[in-house]
Amino acid sequence: MNTDKPTPLEQEIENRREEIKDELESLFKSNLKISHWDVPEVDGQKSSEMILEILQEKLDELRVEVKEKKYEYS
Repeated sequence: MNTDKPTPLEQEIENRREEIKDELESLFKSNLKISHWDVPEVDGQKSSEMILEILQEKLDELRVEVKEKKYEYS
């Protein structure tokens, strides 16, 4: 059994977990909605997949930057 107490940082991020996930979902839905406004007879599945690919591409870029310690602040 792990009895390690979470650090204040871990607690803070965990407390905001749903907020962070909701913001990402909101970004996805906003872009999906714009696609539907801008393109008549849009293919909802295709636009959803393309938007997810873009979001994943950026998440992958951020993951690399985090590993490179680009976002470490003192």
